Amino acid sequence: MLPSWGIYAGIAAAFILATISLTKRLGPEWAWVNRKIIHFSIVPAVLMFYYERIPPEVFSGAAFVFGIFQLWPHLKKREFSWYQIEHNYGEVFFAFSASVVPMVLPREYATALLLAMAISDGVTGIIRHYYFRRHGFNVKLKKHWTGSLGYLITALIIAAVFLDTGAIGKIGWAVILTLAEYQGWVDDNLAVPLVGSVLFLLY
Repeated sequence: MLPSWGIYAGIAAAFILATISLTKRLGPEWAWVNRKIIHFSIVPAVLMFYYERIPPEVFSGAAFVFGIFQLWPHLKKREFSWYQIEHNYGEVFFAFSASVVPMVLPREYATALLLAMAISDGVTGIIRHYYFRRHGFNVKLKKHWTGSLGYLITALIIAAVFLDTGAIGKIGWAVILTLAEYQGWVDDNLAVPLVGSVLFLLY
């Protein structure tokens, strides 16, 4: 008999796979938006993890497998063109980071960080896409304060709901993660979970 967590894990996986299938229909010209939509698709899995419907080791294992699944096309030079970008491993880093976070951090804090990775990063990417598309810049290479504002607002909401600390702590968490996302030295899918994990020492 399938354990109860297996049912929830199956539902979460089906949601992610359905989202990938949907974004494929939008095509490679929407690759930057498609990858952010796929970011959003892990939110049900994160919430199931938060409400203890999916154990952390199952969430972690599934994210790791998904990371391998996305890494393979890069290694073969046969990327999924509708959401993968040549020489950009952001979606791979995202999956591997998501596999580590629930194993090293308490459930409540891990949930906040995972939601920031999924929702805040997705929001900022889509805002920047439309801004640069409208102004004729290369959205694949640039960041802009409009996207960072979207990141900050959504991170503040996530902090308010999930972080067990005072207002200053929640604001500081959101601001620091926004800066980690904006910096251009380390891929934000690595920088945000790394900085967010270090910040846990303060909460």
